[in-house]
Amino acid sequence: MSTEPLSLLAPDGTFTAHAGPAGPAGPFGPAELRALHRDMVMTRRIDTEAIALQRQGELGLWPSLLGQEAAQVGAGRAATPRDVVFPTYREHGVAWCRDVDPVSLLGLFRGTTLGGWDPASNNFQLYTLVIGAQTLHAVGYAMGIVRDGDVGTGDPGRDRAVLVFLGDGSLSEGETNEAFVWAAAQSLPIVFFCQNNQWAISSPYSVQSRVPVAQRAQGFGFPGVRVDGNDVLACLSATRDALDSARAGNGPTLIEAFTYCRNPHTTSDDDGRYRSGSENDAWAARDPIERLRRHLVSSGAADAAHFAKLEAQERALGERLRTGCRALPDPPPDSSFRNTYVDLPAELAGQLSEHTEFVAAGQEDAR
Repeated sequence: MSTEPLSLLAPDGTFTAHAGPAGPAGPFGPAELRALHRDMVMTRRIDTEAIALQRQGELGLWPSLLGQEAAQVGAGRAATPRDVVFPTYREHGVAWCRDVDPVSLLGLFRGTTLGGWDPASNNFQLYTLVIGAQTLHAVGYAMGIVRDGDVGTGDPGRDRAVLVFLGDGSLSEGETNEAFVWAAAQSLPIVFFCQNNQWAISSPYSVQSRVPVAQRAQGFGFPGVRVDGNDVLACLSATRDALDSARAGNGPTLIEAFTYCRNPHTTSDDDGRYRSGSENDAWAARDPIERLRRHLVSSGAADAAHFAKLEAQERALGERLRTGCRALPDPPPDSSFRNTYVDLPAELAGQLSEHTEFVAAGQEDAR
């Protein structure tokens, strides 16, 4: 396979069509281009505000995605409402594309949620902190889709697929390799989307593998595709193709979005200990938002009114995040028991009763 990433949008904003499995990628309409630009800008604002809130002591931790907006928005917008998404802990842009309230994302890092899955989450699963665990969760869900007969029927209202996100560090985990084995052996409707930002905390990808991420799929018996992770159009096109193939019953695909996270791994990390500022500067010059902005301007797809409107929306989102974060309520005592099972087993119901009585007694003593 070619190690040259698929790219449709050059750093200077020039668009080049490319014929993929589903035919030529593009042209993309002006409205779609503006929407993708808005998605990336708003995603970056979520990230910027969350970092500020953490620095002010309002959040315990925050994993930034600066520089990975194109990969997340491109992949996120490729999924249909019936597709099911399994994130890591950094997919803030994907959550935005799935219409998840960004204020709710802050709860995990503020400690106001105990992590119970909400069935009304727009098929966007819980953030997963255990590296690689979400790949097995996603494979299990894909097995259920097959058993429900919701793949390969040709009915777009029925067929669905799973889109699971992982970082390059996850490839060194046993769970991820087990997930690849099961997905390939059972030809499951799943797309593994790896954001290769080249650093697993302080470990570069070069110490984890001798071949590119996408090439590793060959050893498991399914296709691998390498795309420019700073090109939102390439990420969108490649993920659409892979999800279409999965829904049609053609099995899994591994997508490698070659990109770079320009902020430290999390707000508790000091990346200056292990990577250079010049490396960061080089990737800043390939900024995904600026790349699409240049295309919007040069192609006449957006004017000054678009950017002014977007700036106002961005400011409003920032204010809502600041206000909403501080207003997040403490979780009720029974929240860790919610949505654990469809029907609460008797044993767990007994534990809930004991826990509720214990909390109530403590509150009474406090008075």
